[in-house]
Amino acid sequence: MKLIDLFCGCGGFSLGAHNAGFDVAAAFDIDATLTSSFPVNFPKTSLHLRDIGRLKGTQITKLVGSPITGVFGGPPCQGFSDIGRRDIRDPRRKLLSHFFRIVSELEPTFFVMENVRGLVSDESRKVLDTAVEQVADQYDILGPVILDAADFGAATRRRRVFIIGTDKEAKSPLELADIRAFERPAATVKSAIADLLEAEPLGILEDEFDYWRITKRGRPSEYARLLRSDDGRFAGHRIVEHKAEVARRFASVVPGSTDPIGRHPRLTWDGQCPTLRAGTGADKGSRQAVRPLHPEEPRVITVREAARLQGFPDRHMFHPTIWHSFRMIGNSVSPIVAEAVFLAIRKKLGLDAAIGIAAE
Repeated sequence: MKLIDLFCGCGGFSLGAHNAGFDVAAAFDIDATLTSSFPVNFPKTSLHLRDIGRLKGTQITKLVGSPITGVFGGPPCQGFSDIGRRDIRDPRRKLLSHFFRIVSELEPTFFVMENVRGLVSDESRKVLDTAVEQVADQYDILGPVILDAADFGAATRRRRVFIIGTDKEAKSPLELADIRAFERPAATVKSAIADLLEAEPLGILEDEFDYWRITKRGRPSEYARLLRSDDGRFAGHRIVEHKAEVARRFASVVPGSTDPIGRHPRLTWDGQCPTLRAGTGADKGSRQAVRPLHPEEPRVITVREAARLQGFPDRHMFHPTIWHSFRMIGNSVSPIVAEAVFLAIRKKLGLDAAIGIAAE
């Protein structure tokens, strides 16, 4: 029961698969920086830095050494983003078709593809439909459907397009209701990050990460409890030191409103975080995405706060550099919604016995 992660990034999609009980045998991506912590987070998954546009199904099969049950991934979304330029000349748009090409070559039992909502816009829908045609004869296809991570218990509003295919020889097609069965109330910003206030700095270690320990007394929220490490330690909480005039401006922004100059939304303790954005790499100008403001302190949120809001556990590592870490998180699939999708597939296809997990 081996799965393959295409365009793996920092591993949000893989984490959801693991949490649902699957074994991710191999992961593929071309970006050495955005996958730098993947081997640390998933030591049993082999990471391969490859151009997926040139990757062949036969190569994957040879690397894995056994039949592949599932293929999942989120092809680069910048060429389809509803907040970007949607440049039809962006070469990354072609990677969407390569995802489905690889599915057609591997013939897994199921596949899951995630992307931005702009993919179903009028100008992009033809590209999507043409790509999906490569697998339409073999799979019952659900989607495109839009799923919001908050509807599955995350502390962030993140609406994304999913397309899920199950082999037509499976006992029954997957339906949206099968996934909706795993919905639960959204977590709040407070339940996600309040226990990180007043964390104790432990210093920067040999791996160049900044380490911290939770000191806040009292029982954490259920959401935070599930994400905390056993010893309360975590990395990536370096606080940005804003200039005095910027901090004063941030302090004047009312929770739930937006900074009129930098366009930073200020979080509210009892609400959810808006979608976290990735910014761009050096090849596209190294532009930082706008980061939300902390609900109480006059600053942008830290990497670990962003990770908590997205649904990553405190043991998950990103990058020693804040900019790269936010790119990792902003590009990632929320592990929370990913887990729900994989649990629905597992249950619908009757895979519990095959992966050694009792049916729920």
